Amino acid sequence: MSKIFKDIKLKIDDDLESHLEWLMPKHGEYRILRKSVDARQKHSPHFVYTIEVAEEGETLSLEKFELEKINPDKKIDRPIVVGTGPAGLFAAIRLVERGIPCLLFERGSESAERIKGINRFWRYGELDPKNNVCYGEGGAGLYSDGKLITRIKSPHIPYVLNRLVQFGAPAEIQWLSNPHVGSDKIRRVIPKVRDFLRANGCEIHFDSKVEKLLYGKDSINGVVIKDDSGKLTEYKSDNVILATGHSAEDMLNHLLESGVYIEGKSFAMGLRIEHPQKLINNIQYRQFSEHEKLGSANYKLVHHDDKSGIGVYSFCMCPGGYVLSSGTEKDGIVCNGMSNFNRNSEFANAAIVVSIQHEKLFGKDLLGGMKLRRELETNAFKAIRENKGTKELPAQNLVSFLNRSNKNVLRKTSSPSGVLPIRLDELLPKFMYQKLAEGLNNFNTSMKGFITEDSQLYGVESRTSCPLRVTRDDETLESLSHKGLYPCGEGAGYAGGITSAAVDGIRCAEKIFEKLK
Repeated sequence: MSKIFKDIKLKIDDDLESHLEWLMPKHGEYRILRKSVDARQKHSPHFVYTIEVAEEGETLSLEKFELEKINPDKKIDRPIVVGTGPAGLFAAIRLVERGIPCLLFERGSESAERIKGINRFWRYGELDPKNNVCYGEGGAGLYSDGKLITRIKSPHIPYVLNRLVQFGAPAEIQWLSNPHVGSDKIRRVIPKVRDFLRANGCEIHFDSKVEKLLYGKDSINGVVIKDDSGKLTEYKSDNVILATGHSAEDMLNHLLESGVYIEGKSFAMGLRIEHPQKLINNIQYRQFSEHEKLGSANYKLVHHDDKSGIGVYSFCMCPGGYVLSSGTEKDGIVCNGMSNFNRNSEFANAAIVVSIQHEKLFGKDLLGGMKLRRELETNAFKAIRENKGTKELPAQNLVSFLNRSNKNVLRKTSSPSGVLPIRLDELLPKFMYQKLAEGLNNFNTSMKGFITEDSQLYGVESRTSCPLRVTRDDETLESLSHKGLYPCGEGAGYAGGITSAAVDGIRCAEKIFEKLK
């Protein structure tokens, strides 16, 4: 029998194994179930562990996630999966592990070719409309630090983490409280996923954009694919998992034109903030800030206005990271953040976003959120061009932003695209500026030193989630208007990060398995 010890608090220089000898003098192997850092002000930083320990001479059993497979003699219609972000990839993984061959379509290229397009964009400002930070193999998660933090509760989360480790992600993601793969390591994981899928019955088509969906009266019949040569090919299927991501505006428009049921949805937008990582370490870890075991500090900040119901919060915090230009249209600018596994950049960045309440702001205008998102992105682009820029991100010193000042002295940047000084306080709608300023001043009370001239803001952080929801049945997960269509992941409005998107892909795959079985 094994024993589980929770909330073991150890000083940063204490030895875990010595402590286990004291807790359980005669024990066998052990494994860490959870590890976090407690750096609250009342004491020096501690590591907090939850450990499972076996009795002496015993071993710990590992969860194998063995899955029932469909009858191999049963003739089935191959499901179609659209998109190779976390939702699409994990839907395909689950299908083939259930013994269900499938078709997987991706508008962009394999990751190696995609990376070339992204680097050209950052260096020369030449946007590849199918290979950028949002489109291509791996989806937007390929350049987002590989953060696996999620607020959802799901029995599929251990499966997701287990499979990522199986494909080469660091084993520690299974127990750290703030797990991340790192953008550098996740780029090595994705090709292994691709190889696994191809070896197990998934036919993958890259550079294959879904031009339109094929419909019956109230059901889905397949897709029409357009390749790089312009050739159109029909693929028939009664089950289509649509996992196109939060930036596939063309697909959302096609769904609307085709009568697929869609609703407006609240979301969030704002700016990205960057500080020197040493400053964040000093705020969070105080005199222990340079201790090598603690690494780069992160933070999570929330401010909520009870009267208006509007929240301002940090999102996608990237310790030791980089601020990226990540647009998908030639006349729009979007920013995002990423970190490599070691988080060894000299900067820390995070999105600081305002909740955008659909009904209050847009009423019955279904596309109100999409219009506002597009307006902010094109305004950022115009501001750069008016200042004779080409590929740079618009940036403003944090103090200048709060004071609404013309004095906008920029600091060194982590962005590979460079920056130009732009009055972001004038670029944003009045309500967004007011709420961001209110939130930032509030954050400075909980993290004293957060407001500093050594920090700067970047615009615009507009792709945190999709402003629309392709509404589906709670039980079957099929579209309310078209049976067999499974809206999935961030682009459908059902996820908000790598882990939740992957889980949603699995859930849709499971529904297809139940139907086919």
